[in-house]
Amino acid sequence: MLKYQTKELRKYLFIDLLIKDEYKFLRHIIFLISFFLFLFFARFWRWYSEPYSYFILLFVYFSLIGMAYFNIYVLVPYFFFKKYYLSYLSLLILLGVVGLNLIGNCFDIFFSDYRLNPEENEGGLYEGTLMCISIILISTTFKLLQKWTKDNERIVELSNLTMNMELKELRNQINPHFLFNMLNTVKALIRTDPEKASTVIVKLSEFLRYQLYENNEEKTLLTSEIEFLSNFINLEKIRRENFSVEIKTETDKKILNTIFIPPNLFTTFVENAIKHSVEINDNPSYLNINIEIKDKNLLFVCTNSRNPNYSISNANYGGLGLANNKRRLELLYQDRFDLKIHSTNQEYIVNLSIPI
Repeated sequence: MLKYQTKELRKYLFIDLLIKDEYKFLRHIIFLISFFLFLFFARFWRWYSEPYSYFILLFVYFSLIGMAYFNIYVLVPYFFFKKYYLSYLSLLILLGVVGLNLIGNCFDIFFSDYRLNPEENEGGLYEGTLMCISIILISTTFKLLQKWTKDNERIVELSNLTMNMELKELRNQINPHFLFNMLNTVKALIRTDPEKASTVIVKLSEFLRYQLYENNEEKTLLTSEIEFLSNFINLEKIRRENFSVEIKTETDKKILNTIFIPPNLFTTFVENAIKHSVEINDNPSYLNINIEIKDKNLLFVCTNSRNPNYSISNANYGGLGLANNKRRLELLYQDRFDLKIHSTNQEYIVNLSIPI
């Protein structure tokens, strides 16, 4: 498989060619050949007899190339990039004037006797000025484009580094939040049912194993995440009576086994659903989760019952855990995810859609 097949990859090839040190020699070769062809199709050197016309072509070529490289490696980095714009412009004009006069005087001194038709070279000054301006503009533009590309790459690299650090920080905030809730469950069971508390502790060790080996990975299998949620909810069922749970995955399991997602992406939503589905009077409560793949998107719907007499605002529904999860989704998917939280008197509904 070739490295640069798509338009996106070809763009990266152009950027590499522009800034990478490994392509430095190739850049110079392309520039030198291109400028030589530009001069070769000009008229000025054809006004002289052979073989002197070729000497003139090479003389002008090396003179203008010298001016171009002086601009690239002296004027632009030491004046323009350091924001001495007036000094740069003055020196650039001086370079052009001195260069053109030097070339013109050499023509008069060394090559005037070899002109074929002296009256036909009236456009020589104009053509020389045009070539001088062209080479200076090309060299300056190239250097500016090169610097802009390097700066942009550094900005992107810094942005990615910052994003990864923030993601890691958010994930570390989510994990203690999850563990805190589980320990509260164990604490409650120790008082009411020590045997169940022992079972919960064993299950909790499985969770910590998942956190240790899966959560530190950038991606985890969707089936592993579903199994994790299932175990988490089953732990809650041990503690609660009249609590019904249903996790539906209508998509074929073979497809689910090929999908990777960031770990603990749904945990916060399930935690909140469990927390706010609690019935004070031990009335029946429920939690339904539906996960499916549709149109290259992963759809997660979490619905939980709520006590109509227990009012909770949407702002309090999520707390720190949901705020962190929202921020994490923004960092991972930018504007390509859709999160909606809807509440009625009877239930809360979370709808999340992410690309896969």
